[in-house]
Amino acid sequence: MRPGDHVDAPAPEPRSGSGPKLGIVGWLRFLWRQLTSMRTAIVLLLLLAVGAIPGSLVPQRSSDPNGVIQVRADNPDLVWFYDALSLHDVYGSPWFSAIYILLFTSLVGCVVPRLAHHWRAMRAKPPRTPARLSRLVGFQTVPGDASDLDRAEGALRKLGYRTARYGESISAERGYLRESGNLLFHIALLAMILVVGLGSGFGYNGQRLVVEGRSFANTLSSYDTFDSGQWFDDASLAPFSVQLDDLDVVYETENLNAIGAPLDFTAHVSVTEDGVSREAQIKVNEPLNVDGADLYLISNGYAPRISVRDAEGEVVYDEYTPFLAQDDNMTSLGVMKLPDGLAEQLGLRGFFYPTTGQLESGAFTSIYPDLANPVLSLQAFTGDLGLDAGVPRSVYALETDEMTQIAGGDSGTDALMLAPGQTVDIPGGLGTITFEDVRRYGVIDVHVDYTQTAVFWIAVTILVSLLGSLLIPRRRLWVKVAGGRLELAGLARGEDPTLERAVDDLAKRLAGDGAAAADAGRAGDPALGRPTAAGTGVAAPEVGRPTATGSGVAADDAGSAGSTGASGGTGTRE
Repeated sequence: MRPGDHVDAPAPEPRSGSGPKLGIVGWLRFLWRQLTSMRTAIVLLLLLAVGAIPGSLVPQRSSDPNGVIQVRADNPDLVWFYDALSLHDVYGSPWFSAIYILLFTSLVGCVVPRLAHHWRAMRAKPPRTPARLSRLVGFQTVPGDASDLDRAEGALRKLGYRTARYGESISAERGYLRESGNLLFHIALLAMILVVGLGSGFGYNGQRLVVEGRSFANTLSSYDTFDSGQWFDDASLAPFSVQLDDLDVVYETENLNAIGAPLDFTAHVSVTEDGVSREAQIKVNEPLNVDGADLYLISNGYAPRISVRDAEGEVVYDEYTPFLAQDDNMTSLGVMKLPDGLAEQLGLRGFFYPTTGQLESGAFTSIYPDLANPVLSLQAFTGDLGLDAGVPRSVYALETDEMTQIAGGDSGTDALMLAPGQTVDIPGGLGTITFEDVRRYGVIDVHVDYTQTAVFWIAVTILVSLLGSLLIPRRRLWVKVAGGRLELAGLARGEDPTLERAVDDLAKRLAGDGAAAADAGRAGDPALGRPTAAGTGVAAPEVGRPTATGSGVAADDAGSAGSTGASGGTGTRE
């Protein structure tokens, strides 16, 4: 019923626009809130992962310059597209850097306010006890009164709860480590982004193919490929050199189902630092550390020594030429280019077979990866090698479009077949080719990464904090005195399937402690301050408490069960 003098509020006047104007500050606040939301951080993290995909699919200038040249030559109509999106330099492109910086900013804006809020929450008291615990999870009652609150508070603190007294009730809370773990996870993620983004800019990674008996120095000009961070300074290269003395490879020879399978690779090297030489080993997954740089053995193969003489017998080429393995039995492909010294430019492309065999088709192949019956098969081409065009060419590829084949293939002349020590004539009277001998080579990767230790510990922190944020429950429990009993209930922040069990466990603890105290009182526990009558084991009457007339039994609360008095008489308690 409304009172007689009630007056309805006037209806609000319709607004002229769709909403209040935000203004510049309002829009900036709105954009900042959108950027620092968890949803935006997740989207940016996914964009960063998607943005890294082109870096693994498209050749990058920093790691594969020859691949970049080849892709652009094969796809001239798409060059503008590669340049517009910086697909050959993905990780240094403006759009990838923008995603990286926005993700970092989003995480910072998300974590810092939560840190302040979490700090205040940890220092604040647990909230006041709700008026009606019966509406909460796991509500139940146990016998007790206000004197039992101390026992309840002690039990809760033993279970790791922070407690606070509010009248005749206790409010308890635990699980702040869940939010701490969540915040630590995000802080570690920030640290990972910062360390990888900045620390990797000072490192480098270089690879060098080294034939047995040869060496290389840790200088830019010595590497076949070299990739460095944007803040790398070549003056920071440690002064050392490495010589490959021997590359030992062990193959399976007993298991008939795995004959020829490699079992072990060991590179025996001599390392020279500050004029002092020492012997060392590099094995697969067992790098050698030299002055802060990790040296890995990442590949191996064969390098036949081939010498070429002109028609007058003068040596124009004599080198160990690396051949790249094409299968598990080390059938290897190699290329040699001789632009000078002969009457015509000569290109040689061939296969090396460590243990020569023949297929049913008659084609040669290697049937075992070790040197049991080595044979070298060469095709010869004359013409323009394309080395004067000013375009970088791969040393492992031979462009034959502008050349004439004079041996092997459709030339009408058989391929040049050589065993170690053999010499054959080059068609056309250009000279001779000799297969001198063959050695193994190893590809050594020199890697310097100043972020490895930091990234390892950050990764461990991320894992531990993530487990904590997922497994530690955040919950509140209350104990309240109501009508001669204790009411218990709980409330979880988020999903907590063990909350009812926690309330039940607390109830059992309180009930068990109460029963133990009652038993101790009946037994005359000296800790309770009630002595027992000698020889009876029954509690003596307390001082100042009269006994029932003619019974010798202490007067107690009405309704208690009868018992034997201290004087030996029998009666009923009043």
